[in-house]
Amino acid sequence: MESLKGEKVQNISKKFEAMTQSHDGSKLQEIIAASGISVRLWRLYAYFWLVCLIFPILSLIQTPPLGLDLLIAIAGLITFVVIYFWVMWPHPLNDKVRTRFRLRTSITLIIGLTVLVLFLSIHYGSSFLWLFLGVSAIAGIILSFRNASIAVFGLTLLTLGFSVDVSGSIASANWLQIIPLVLLVRGLGLDMVGFVRLSDALRELHTTREELARQAVTEERLRMARDLHDLLGHTLSLITLKSELAGRLLEKNPQTATQEIREVERVARQALREVREAVAGYRQRTLRGELDGVRQILEAAGVACTVEYEAQSLASNIDAVLAWVVREGVTNVIRHSRAQHCLIRISFTDENICAEVVNDGYPREENSKVQMGSGLSGLAERVTRQGGRIEAGAFPVSAGIGFGFRLKVEIPTRGEDV
Repeated sequence: MESLKGEKVQNISKKFEAMTQSHDGSKLQEIIAASGISVRLWRLYAYFWLVCLIFPILSLIQTPPLGLDLLIAIAGLITFVVIYFWVMWPHPLNDKVRTRFRLRTSITLIIGLTVLVLFLSIHYGSSFLWLFLGVSAIAGIILSFRNASIAVFGLTLLTLGFSVDVSGSIASANWLQIIPLVLLVRGLGLDMVGFVRLSDALRELHTTREELARQAVTEERLRMARDLHDLLGHTLSLITLKSELAGRLLEKNPQTATQEIREVERVARQALREVREAVAGYRQRTLRGELDGVRQILEAAGVACTVEYEAQSLASNIDAVLAWVVREGVTNVIRHSRAQHCLIRISFTDENICAEVVNDGYPREENSKVQMGSGLSGLAERVTRQGGRIEAGAFPVSAGIGFGFRLKVEIPTRGEDV
């Protein structure tokens, strides 16, 4: 039995690893496609520069060394080609290239190739200096920007100095061959450095785009959670109250109970419609509609409601936030207090709009700490987004009677659009 469990765990691990590799592979393909340089095009470009082998091969054909010297020269060229193929085979956007070549490994590889090229040049002629093109390209690929720039600059100076030294003097140097060689060593190295920088930028851009997409999804989830809480918290409280009322009236007054049941059905249908609109992202609460709705729920709960509000033209974003203030405040009255009276006040000044929801049934002391639940937290986010501020806490209703609770929100007249 244990062996079977072990095999299942191993199979699951293998499947998960395969899925991860598949995801990483598809992600890599997306980045490579975004660069505009496919793997095939990259290899065609990289291996094109092996034309530098033409000059040392021609030199070996024209003046072939004898015996062991010829084998050493061929072995040196084969070693160079194998290393070049190994380094240039993967696309530079592939992260495995960077993990394969650590700093110490990269420096050791560049120094080893440089020594190999110098050895072949000293023993078999200056035509082997053309192999520095490949060394410069490899340095530009596997080293960091700073180290690669230093390496390419050093290889350029080394090519120039050794070419002049082999010629005997500056005057006798074959500059028609030296200048193109030096320029190609420098140009190809810097070209590879630039391509790696472009690859890093594309990789960072792709990562940033994925992160922004994740943040957008997270924000949308938070918005939906906040909206659903605001919608369902209010509506379900109303449904609960009306259902309890219908249950009490079922025997005493069946006709009124029937009306309450129909009202529950209407509210449930409305809640379903609002939830669908919230999920679709098209819902927009209005202050006037919310004030009409909260009167019903407060009356059903046996709470006397007073509304102080003179209708004015408001921006849609401010009107929506004020509607959420009224809804959240009344929902908290129904859920968390034993209030008998509730005051909803919307007042205006030249600079701010103030919305207050006050009740007289808060069972705590003045200035007691109020825990910000998900409803108040979501409301605080909406208010803050408009540049406003929110206050929620207990205060004495009157001496010797008890404490009430006040939710107060102030929003600048010109709030930012949500």
